Amino acid sequence: MSNEPIRSAPEERLVNLVVALLATEQGLTKDTILSSVSGYREQAAAGASKDALEKMFERDKDSLRSLGVPIETIGDYADPDDLREARYRVPTSEYSLPVDIDFTPAEIAVLNLASGVWGESSMSASARSGLRKISALGIEVDAPIIGYAPRISLRETSFAPLQRAIEQGRVVEFDYIKGGSDAAHRRRVQPWALVEYEGRWHVYGFDLLQDAERTFLLSRISSDVVVTRISFDLALRDGAGEKVITGLNALAERQRARLQVEPGTEAALRLSRRAITADDAGCLVPYVDAQIFADELASYGPEVRVIDPPLLVDLVVARLRRARDLHGVVA
Repeated sequence: MSNEPIRSAPEERLVNLVVALLATEQGLTKDTILSSVSGYREQAAAGASKDALEKMFERDKDSLRSLGVPIETIGDYADPDDLREARYRVPTSEYSLPVDIDFTPAEIAVLNLASGVWGESSMSASARSGLRKISALGIEVDAPIIGYAPRISLRETSFAPLQRAIEQGRVVEFDYIKGGSDAAHRRRVQPWALVEYEGRWHVYGFDLLQDAERTFLLSRISSDVVVTRISFDLALRDGAGEKVITGLNALAERQRARLQVEPGTEAALRLSRRAITADDAGCLVPYVDAQIFADELASYGPEVRVIDPPLLVDLVVARLRRARDLHGVVA
C-alpha cells in the first residue's frame, strides 16, 4: 500500500471549514480546527508541521472572507487583542431569516424543491465526521447544519491545481491568451494568491519568463496547469492576496466608463449595482479589464450605449459588428 497521504480538494476543505464554524455559537480554537476539520486533520496525520497548517488556515480564512463568508474572531474578553486562544465562528444570525418574513404556498414549494438538492445528505462524509468529532469534544452543536454541498463547482478547471501549487510552493506552467489577442503564450509562474474580483477568479504571482509580478485571469488560461517540481519561498505568499486586491481596486479607480443604460432592463439591474454615480448624463461604472467589460456590454445589445472612453466604444462596436456579420443581419 502507498504511504502517500489522501488529500482532499482545497474547495472541499473550505466547505468543511464553513460547516464546522457554523456548528457552534461559541466558536472553535485554531487547535480544535486543525485537529478536527477534514482537510487539516489528514495533513496533520501525514506529518505536516503546525506552522504549515496554521498558514493554510489563515489563507483559507482569507479565501472565505473574499467570498463573503463572515468569519468572526473572538479574542480573550479581558484582553481582546490577545489572539493566542482566539476562537473562530460564522454567526448563524448572518444566515437566519427575519421572523416577520412569510412565504406563499408557491414559494414554500420552491424551497421544498431546493431542500431536496441542498439537504443534509448533501454534506460530505468528511464534513459529518468533523461535526461528530467536534461534538465529542463537549462543544454544543446548536442545530443540524444543512444546505452545504460537498464541493464548490468552479467553471475554471485551473483553480484546483493552482490552489495546490500555492499551498505547496510550486512553480506552474500554462498557456495564456492575453486580452485582445487570439494567440496563446506559455507562462511559467510562481503562484502566490488566488483572488475573486468582480465575480472572476485571478491568480497573482511572479512571471519567471517576464521577470515581473503579474495577475492572470483563470478564464484566459487555455491549457492544463502543470505543477512543476520547482519550488519557491513560501514567505512570498504572505500578504499577496491583499496586495493584488489593492492593485485591482486602484486600476478600477483609474478606469471608468460613462454609459447610457435603458431603465428597467437587465443591464440596468446589473450595472447600477457597480455604478459610482448616475444622472441624466449616464452612469459611471469602474472596470478592470476593457476586453472583458466590452464582452459584457455587447451582450446587453441595445440596452446599453457606451459614451466614453473611446477605446471601450470601439471594442463594443467591433463585437456588435461581428455578431451582426455572423448572423447575417442586414443593417
